[in-house]
Amino acid sequence: MEFRDNKAIYLQIADYVCEHILLEKWKAEEKIPSVREMAVELEVNPNTIMRTYDLLQTKNIISNKRGIGFFVAEKAVDQVKDFRKTHFIADELPVLFRNIYLLNISFDELQRKYENFIKENFNA
Repeated sequence: MEFRDNKAIYLQIADYVCEHILLEKWKAEEKIPSVREMAVELEVNPNTIMRTYDLLQTKNIISNKRGIGFFVAEKAVDQVKDFRKTHFIADELPVLFRNIYLLNISFDELQRKYENFIKENFNA
């Protein structure tokens, strides 16, 4: 995983975990990598992973079964969508709208680009 400078590493790791859940690589009630395993895999300090896991626990996306490990919460997909949607609408959408306005991009053009993106990336 390559980290960007514009966002805290623990938040980028949270996005990584959330994406795995949304893509169903990790399913509800399935065990996820331990703090140490994830730290080794992503080459970060275990404290960074713990901070990520703490955040995701507060959002009810993962849960800790003491002595066993961390697991994907039963309704994690819904929680991830709510968490990411809130962030997207508040932080990213205004920037996107500004660029659409400044570059005079039509909604028809956006729709075509979006449909092509889905076809190329998700075989829908």
